[in-house]
Amino acid sequence: MRAVDAEKVYFSYGAEEALRNVSFTVDSGEFVAVMGPNGSGKSTLMKLILGLLKPSKGKISVFGVSPSAQREKAQQYIGYMPQREGISKKIPIEVKDIVLMGLTAKKRRLDFLSREDIKIAKEALESVGMLHLWNKKFSELSGGQQQRVMFARALAVRPRLLILDEPFNGVDIPSRNKILEVINSREDLTTIMVVHNVNPIVHFIDKVLLLNKKAIAFGPPKGVLTTKNLMEAYGASIQVIECAEGYCHPILGDTHG
Repeated sequence: MRAVDAEKVYFSYGAEEALRNVSFTVDSGEFVAVMGPNGSGKSTLMKLILGLLKPSKGKISVFGVSPSAQREKAQQYIGYMPQREGISKKIPIEVKDIVLMGLTAKKRRLDFLSREDIKIAKEALESVGMLHLWNKKFSELSGGQQQRVMFARALAVRPRLLILDEPFNGVDIPSRNKILEVINSREDLTTIMVVHNVNPIVHFIDKVLLLNKKAIAFGPPKGVLTTKNLMEAYGASIQVIECAEGYCHPILGDTHG
C-alpha cells in the first residue's frame, strides 16, 4: 500500500516558487531520505505531507487521505519530529510532559491522560533509552538527549508514517544510532527523513528523493546519488565514493542543507 503519493505538486509563497511538478510515491514500510540544498523545498514538502500547507496545484495523499482536506484524519497516521524546537529554558517542563504532548494533541483534550497514555509514553521513552529521565527537566538534557526525547514524542502516537525533519543536527553518534536502530526495528513503520548529510543513513534507506524545487531524481541510493544528479541539485561538482558493497557516499561536507 502507498503511504505517500505526490502527483505533480506545485507550491508557491506568493510570487516565490518553492516546489515545481514534484511527483513520487512511498510504499508502506519504506525508509526514504529527502535531500537537497538550502531553499530546495524540503521543509515545504514535509508541511504539505502534514497538511499544514495545501498544494497550489497537484495533490498529495497519505494512506489514501488528503492531508489538507482531511487533516485530522491524516494526522492520525503521522508522527512528526520537527527541526530542533526552541523550548524556553525558563519553562520548567519535564521530559514526561514533552512526550505526553503528542498524545494530548491527538486526543484534543488537554485535561485528561489515561493510564494507557502514561504506559505508551514510558514505552516510547524506554525504546530510545531515556525512561530514566522521566522526571528530569527537559532544559537540563544534552542536545542528543533532547533529540531522543523529541523522537520518543513522535513514536508515542504510534504512527504508521514517521516524518523527521533533519533530526541529526547537533546530535551525538550514540543518539543518532539509537534513532536509526529504532526505525530499523520497525518493519511496519514508513519513515521520511530530511537530511543534509545522507551518509550516516545510506545503509538503512530504501530510496532517496533528491530535491531542488523539482524532483531531480528519486529511487534507490545508488541510482540517485550520482555526480550528474548531485551537480544538477547543488550546482557544484560533488565527488561520490562507491564502496565495495555497492553503497554510494557523496562527499557533501558538513554544510547545512
